[in-house]
Amino acid sequence: MDITTQIKEKLISRIKDSNDLSFLKALQTILDSSEQSTYQLSSEQESSILKGREQIKNGEFSSNESVISEMKEWLSKQ
Repeated sequence: MDITTQIKEKLISRIKDSNDLSFLKALQTILDSSEQSTYQLSSEQESSILKGREQIKNGEFSSNESVISEMKEWLSKQ
């Protein structure tokens, strides 16, 4: 018996024996999420991503280091 079959049989057995509703719901959530197709973005989300990519392409961004430096400076003034 291969490892995949062993795992399936152990899982089936544990699920059949379980009366723990939260455990079973968690398994259901995991299985449901693995069956879903890729995440669908809204048109607003797609537009925001495209805008961000254009800004990056045009150099309109700050480095992580400069943002951290600005935040430290701002926090020191508080």
